[in-house]
Amino acid sequence: MEYQYPFSMDWSTAEVIEVIHFFEAIEKAYEKGIKRDELMEKYRRFKEIVPGKADEKKYCNEFEKESGYSSYQVVKRLKESDSGSIIKM
Repeated sequence: MEYQYPFSMDWSTAEVIEVIHFFEAIEKAYEKGIKRDELMEKYRRFKEIVPGKADEKKYCNEFEKESGYSSYQVVKRLKESDSGSIIKM
């Protein structure tokens, strides 16, 4: 797909890459499924970079607008699932 990932100019290059990895994990959940523990690791790192709920919602909404993939729904399923399961939307 041809779209841009949301990011902040205040982030370091490493942080931008980590956020992109999180959004790629969201894509993977929709396209073929992802291990819960792998997704949780990426989500935790994303939350270290974007700790505030308002900012999280802003970036996730921007990503959904561009891609059509809902980070909120994936994270909701992540939190409801057991360790070792596969998250597939």
